[in-house]
Amino acid sequence: MQTDDGRTTYVLVDGENIDATLGSQILNGRPTPEQRPRWERILDFAQRRWEQPVKGLFFLNASNGTMPMSFVQALVAIGFQPIPLAGASYEKVVDIGIQRTLRALRDRTGDVLLASHDGDFAADLGTLLGSDRRVGLLVFREFTSSGLTQLTDRGLEVFDLEGDVRAFNVTLPRLRIIPLEEFDPLRYL
Repeated sequence: MQTDDGRTTYVLVDGENIDATLGSQILNGRPTPEQRPRWERILDFAQRRWEQPVKGLFFLNASNGTMPMSFVQALVAIGFQPIPLAGASYEKVVDIGIQRTLRALRDRTGDVLLASHDGDFAADLGTLLGSDRRVGLLVFREFTSSGLTQLTDRGLEVFDLEGDVRAFNVTLPRLRIIPLEEFDPLRYL
């Protein structure tokens, strides 16, 4: 879906990266269903933030020959296009798929939001900056690679999945720097 001026916000989700960061860095274990992001809120945030239609692409590693069908069906129901990729065991299929998509977006009108902390995307995101295109990250700020955070000087916007996007139904046990305007002492009492 595009607006009359052809602009769309493309939301690219590195599901493995978000899930791994949530599980290993924040929760120290596998997230329970109530601790997982509400993916529809990410699409809603993107639409509200830049006030234009959204195309959500959710990249999955299907190299083992299977897909989590109930999850894939849920993604479709909320408006994502699942991209199940397969490759050799040594290939980072999700990263390769996202990198190819970022390169393809160079020649398209529209803005880009990437949900990943992975510095492997810094070069491709960097090539999208510097024009009238808006480019952003959807992340847990404290786990974003330095290669990506360095792009903020060139216009990369960073949105916190918990604080800005409000993608969770629960408060996550994060240890992070808290901007004073966000500090709620009741959370700690």
